[in-house]
Amino acid sequence: MPNKNINRNNSFLKDILLIITGIFSASFGFKGFLLTNHFIDGGATGISLLLTNVTKLPLAFLLIIINIPFVLLGLRVMGRTFAIKTAFAISGLAAVVAFIPFPDVTSDNLLVALFGGFFLGAGIGLTIRGGAVIDGTEVLAIYLSKRLGTTIGDIIIGLNACIFLAATYFLSVEIALYSMVTYLSASKTLDFFLEGFEEYMGVTIISTRHGAIKDMIQKELGRGFTVYSGKKGYGKKGESEHVDIVYTIVTRLELNRLNNAIEQIDKDAFVVMSSVKDTKGGMIKQRPLKH
Repeated sequence: MPNKNINRNNSFLKDILLIITGIFSASFGFKGFLLTNHFIDGGATGISLLLTNVTKLPLAFLLIIINIPFVLLGLRVMGRTFAIKTAFAISGLAAVVAFIPFPDVTSDNLLVALFGGFFLGAGIGLTIRGGAVIDGTEVLAIYLSKRLGTTIGDIIIGLNACIFLAATYFLSVEIALYSMVTYLSASKTLDFFLEGFEEYMGVTIISTRHGAIKDMIQKELGRGFTVYSGKKGYGKKGESEHVDIVYTIVTRLELNRLNNAIEQIDKDAFVVMSSVKDTKGGMIKQRPLKH
């Protein structure tokens, strides 16, 4: 029981640290790049930035007001813990934006769009890693996708299209276009922080020499594997036979080495490769990458 409490406390402290780091990263993106150049982003943060430029109301105030419905919706859709962490994250973001000064880094529009989006996306990603959000658009998208029967991605694209059209009308076409660059930069950075910086490949191998392939994966690559028992069919009569199916996950850098090793063992092996967004547990993140 004490070990469980220690692990729970360590996990909570890690989440808080991630959220605080995310708050400061997003705040730097706001005040160091986007605000002074009147650029916006997508989602709830984009709505807040747009209203700040149009109404001249403080960004800190709008961040709280715009996100209150998302926090309440998060309480309903995601649960109490998520809602509490999100309320803390949004309040912390508003406080840092209101009271902590950041330097204006550059006035170059392209650099503002790229790096403003980078720091904002990093802030959102770190906060999500901590179990909260500072942009509630995805909570709304999850809720609407269940109600309307559409995908989360379609809803987010639709919402952001409306935001950028509004930016075109209230600000200018040029600012709206640069804001799209900001959004793309933030989105790609967010993907990196959520999915990991390493790219993984899941590899399924069907071979009569599965024993030798298993040994190669374990001894030469230092990776783990899973073996499935299956059947393979061939010929006009649908003849089939039992076969062991080997599945392993490697980094993209190791993929060529794995393919070459399989080719040397069994040139007729059937290999299927698919992208894996991220992994948890097992051996792949415990062992150093071999070259």
